[in-house]
Amino acid sequence: MQTRLTAGDAELTIDPENGCRIESLRIGGTEVLRQGERFGSFPMAPWCGRTENGRFRNGATTHQLPVNAAPHAIHGTVRDRAWKPARTSATEAVLTCELDDPWPYKGLVTQVFELAEDSLTLRFGVETSDASFPAQAGWHPWFLRNLGQGGQDASIAFAPAWQEQRGENHLPTGRRIDPLPGPWDDCFGMPGGVDVTLTWPGELELRVTSRAEWVVVYDEPEEAICVEPQSGPPNGLNTLPRLVTPIDPLEVEATWSWRRL
Repeated sequence: MQTRLTAGDAELTIDPENGCRIESLRIGGTEVLRQGERFGSFPMAPWCGRTENGRFRNGATTHQLPVNAAPHAIHGTVRDRAWKPARTSATEAVLTCELDDPWPYKGLVTQVFELAEDSLTLRFGVETSDASFPAQAGWHPWFLRNLGQGGQDASIAFAPAWQEQRGENHLPTGRRIDPLPGPWDDCFGMPGGVDVTLTWPGELELRVTSRAEWVVVYDEPEEAICVEPQSGPPNGLNTLPRLVTPIDPLEVEATWSWRRL
């Protein structure tokens, strides 16, 4: 059953059964997300982007994940699972998802949605009461390139400190380079926090911000622009592991704020 939040003329639709995906965000009756079963905006956990060859280590133990973007594993497991509603009001929803097979560790992912008239705040928590494990979390929204109201395509503005050089295997090489012109399917570093603005001229400005320091921008598709704040870079389970322990959960927050033009 879908979950709907409303605030002013903003309406958010969440599909708990389809990976707790944001199915729709309508602002003044205008849809801003690409529609479709695999689009909208989906959560990425317990890893973001690609994990090289589907393998990662936790201490001396090597784990193999299902390869779903050959030769890599991509975007975590929770987008493929049904989530359980924990709390819902007119403007807030809290949902949870258990981590288990094919992820090799037990854990709990909590996602919070808070809708206001001019913003949507998203929060992630990844926790364990058992063994510690490396993890990442983030969001993968598919913003419409054109809002379908006869206006211009969206432009994108951001000022990253660096771009992760992308290797032939589509993973960061470990070398940081000056940002290159798009189109992109690339990870960027923003050590002061993610701050990316999409502008549909004469229609809408939408700003994605987060204290997270990493953002993947994917604007190769004709129909959409993806702006993905996340807690670490692609393949970060191997290159920049962030350990979730029973006393130290992983917490990530992002905000989409908008104004009419």
